[in-house]
This record gives sequence, structure tokens and C-alpha cells, in this order.
Amino acid sequence: MITCSPDLYKSIKKDSASRKKTIKLRIVFMGTGVFAQFVLKKLLEKEYNIVGAYTQLDKSINGDRQVAVEIVKKLAQQHGLPVFQPEKFTPEEINRLRELNPDIIVVASFGKILPPAVLSLPGFGCLNVHASFLPEFRGPSPLQNALLLGKKETGATIMLMDSGIDTGDILAQKKFPILENDTYETLLKKTSSEGSELLLQTIPLWIEGKIEPQKQDLSKATLCQLIERNDGKIIWEEEAEKIYNRFRAFHSWPGIFTFWDSKGVLQRLKLTKISFQKKDSETPRSAGEVFKQDGLVGVQTLQGIIILEEINPEGKNNMAIKEFLNGYPHFIGSVLK
Repeated sequence: MITCSPDLYKSIKKDSASRKKTIKLRIVFMGTGVFAQFVLKKLLEKEYNIVGAYTQLDKSINGDRQVAVEIVKKLAQQHGLPVFQPEKFTPEEINRLRELNPDIIVVASFGKILPPAVLSLPGFGCLNVHASFLPEFRGPSPLQNALLLGKKETGATIMLMDSGIDTGDILAQKKFPILENDTYETLLKKTSSEGSELLLQTIPLWIEGKIEPQKQDLSKATLCQLIERNDGKIIWEEEAEKIYNRFRAFHSWPGIFTFWDSKGVLQRLKLTKISFQKKDSETPRSAGEVFKQDGLVGVQTLQGIIILEEINPEGKNNMAIKEFLNGYPHFIGSVLK
């Protein structure tokens, strides 16, 4: 639910003078990645006065031969915005930020902790768009964590930043459901949209003093698990639903994978499309055992079955499971590790 009354939201939409006033605000944007790009795009569409964009450094790929330009940087440059990519907020960098004279700083998945000297610069503070219903899932990767735990709903939060990690006072929040077929990508799109709209509703109310910041309930605070590449390793002694949730959470990165001993050669298999059923087959099987049932290819887990639909053998393209079996019929009956 939104923390401000619906009547206030209706009144601000009718007040054209207030809208014009908010657009004249000097806003500095800070963010990295798809979520941040979506938020910045919405601010630009509403013609807010963005005076500078901060983002992480560009990443090198294939060694030093090719550089992946940060997508927030691309969007900012397309709109003629000054772009800054500092490694740290040194005194020199803080002075450069001060020269932009921001009235407000909007932060979305920036990936850097803002020092007190930055937090205290704008008169209306630093507003963070966070992809969870705080105080749940503080920190990075809140969407992956919600999917990992099989949550049925999540939310977006607009928070007034302080020196802690997602510990600031809440200005506005909205909840929405997580569907059974949601993956990280679909949930990211949904949360980006909801979070951006909530920000656009919140900014004019905040600068007019119509929002009373609310303290977070510390008794309900949880922290995100940091996601690493090896977290995608499947443990077949877990329940099928838990493995499927891991697939949903890591669908974009790092993916889920297992190992298959193919006639003495250990192969890494990434599972790119799967489903699951909670009910076990009538035949007792070992965890990780591959078998055919009713025209499907399944893998036994601690409880339930993972249904294989598409896999990616290391060094090869994605393959439908039937196509894979044409080349490796001995896959059936093996036990994945």
C-alpha cells in the first residue's frame, strides 16, 4: 500500500503549478543497471531537470579488447546529460557534485555507499528507489532473494537515505504479487515500473511537505544474501520447488547448473528451461537420477521432480532435451552431481 492518502495523490495530479515547480528541481541521478536505467528514463519522460548522472565504471569484456558501456551512461549521453563515473567519492569528487547544486539526489541500485558529505548536500535529501518492501531484503539483490525464498509478494520503497544500508525513513511503499512463473527478468520489469511510478508520485508530495517520513520496523528487518556465481550449483538433495525457485532467481545470472559423468568425462550442464512437480514418481529413485516418465525427462530430488525442457552443455548452444537425448541417449539413467 502507498503510505500517503489517495486524496493527496489526486490533488497533486490536478495541481499543474505544483508539477511545474517540481520539474524545475535540480536533480542528480545515481544508479547502475537495468533497474536504474528504467527509473532515469521515467524521470526524463516527465521532463524533470536532471543536471547530472552518476553510474558505475564501464566494464571490460574479453580481457581489455572490448568495453561494455554502462547502460545508464548510454541513456544519459543520449539526452545530453553530464555523466560521472567516480571510483570513490573523494573530496574532489564531492566538490564537483556540490558544483551541480542538486536540490535532490535520486538513487536507484547505484552499488556504492554515499558518504555523509554527499547525503547532506541536497536540501531535499537523497531519495532511494529500493526493489523490496522495506525493511525486508535490505541490501543488494532483493529480487533474487524474494524468488529464492518463494515469496508470494514483494514491493517497491521510496526511502530517505541515511548512512546505513537501506535503513532510512520510508516515504512511500507499494506491494504487488509475485506470480508462480515470474523469473528475475519479469520481476525486475514489474518492480522497475512500479518503483518508477511511485517515485514520480512521491517527489512532488515530498518537496511540498505532504509526507511524514516513517521509521522502519527494525524487528522485521532482513538482509539480502549476496549472490555469487557458484550459488547456481544445484543440490539434488533439496526439494524440487526450492531448486525451481533457484532457477527463477538466477535465470539471468548466474544460472543453475549441474555436473554429468558421461562415460568418465565430467560435463557441466546449465539448465535453461525447467518446470517441476511436487509429487514423486511411484518408482523409488536416487536424488539426481535422470529418468523418463509420461514422455517427459525428469530428475529426482529430495521431494518432487524437476522436469528438463532445455539445457546448455558447456561450450555448446542451448538444446531442447529431446535433441540432447538424440546425441546422448545414455543420459537417461545417469545420476547428476
